[in-house]
Amino acid sequence: MAIDYASFGIQEQALQVQRRRLELIAANIANADTPGFQARDLDFRSVLAGAQKAAAGAADGGAVTQTLTEAPPQYRVPLQPAVDGNTVDVQVEQGQYADAALRYQASLNFLDGKIKSLITAITGQ
Repeated sequence: MAIDYASFGIQEQALQVQRRRLELIAANIANADTPGFQARDLDFRSVLAGAQKAAAGAADGGAVTQTLTEAPPQYRVPLQPAVDGNTVDVQVEQGQYADAALRYQASLNFLDGKIKSLITAITGQ
């Protein structure tokens, strides 16, 4: 039995972008004391918009996955750059990580509700 991922809408792509963003922010926090490290992040809206355009023009999900994995991260503009060239502000990164994790969880909750409604429709309960 084939799964029709189209019924999940944009949530699949959103989860991929949010996961990648969480990884970038975690790398920023891990390198907070690395001289010369430049904090990076993804512009979630622009990456997801590019993924939606690729999905609209592609018959398969390969182009969408490629768009998500190749979206270049942007460097953060530091509020207070360090003398050693490091642009990571740990408090900002922790706040961004909490926000991104909350959004990721919200997407998972949405998908959970969608799957439960599909199961209810299939079983007729």
